[in-house]
Amino acid sequence: MEESISGFKLRGEWGDAVEHGERITRALRDADASEEYPEAFTAWDEWRPKAHERLGEDVNEKTADQASVAEGKGEQEGKSPEDDLQTAGEKLSESYERVEDGDNGGALDSWKDSIDHVARAADSAGRKAVRKLENTVYQRVMTQIAPYYFDNELVSANIQKSTRGEGGPEFVFEVNVNDDRLKSAVSERLSSYEDDIDRWHVDTPKAVEASEAAEGAEPPVETVEDGTEGESNPTTN
Repeated sequence: MEESISGFKLRGEWGDAVEHGERITRALRDADASEEYPEAFTAWDEWRPKAHERLGEDVNEKTADQASVAEGKGEQEGKSPEDDLQTAGEKLSESYERVEDGDNGGALDSWKDSIDHVARAADSAGRKAVRKLENTVYQRVMTQIAPYYFDNELVSANIQKSTRGEGGPEFVFEVNVNDDRLKSAVSERLSSYEDDIDRWHVDTPKAVEASEAAEGAEPPVETVEDGTEGESNPTTN
């Protein structure tokens, strides 16, 4: 692993990249980042590459999702554009009724509510259209010329396939912690892991063909309890 002002960078096979993400996640958790930045930490933990995933499929899709336009108020409340348009019509009818009853103030309020729902419906529909276009463009075009990336207030990261070595493809995975205090704490913990842990035990069970799932390399060889070597027992996705 290389450490610089731009973050913690690692070059290696898919399993190495997965472990790099897991070490940093563990270090962030040990430094209480999950308590200080709960939503950002959860988002990072979900995005980071997993042993059973494929870069061009799973990480691609997660990157497109996190990079897309955020949900509007209507979507956040679980309302579709059709729901808001229906409510707008109801509010408009209510406005007419209030005018007939001489309640001009109430009629104005209902009319404003109707306009708000129309605007929210248009906003939701527009966001969905843009999001669909973004996903298509990102997954089919951008990932061909740019690395898969993640960015929020806690972590900025990117991973890309570099070259194919003797044992399979090589990946470059760089992670930066955006909080300087936490970044220092993570650096110290990563160093302690190197000193105290001879062999990293990843959080995700290695009962998968990690490198093969990533880019078609041979499945890893693991050491079993009696000290002999054998292939891992893969599961299908």
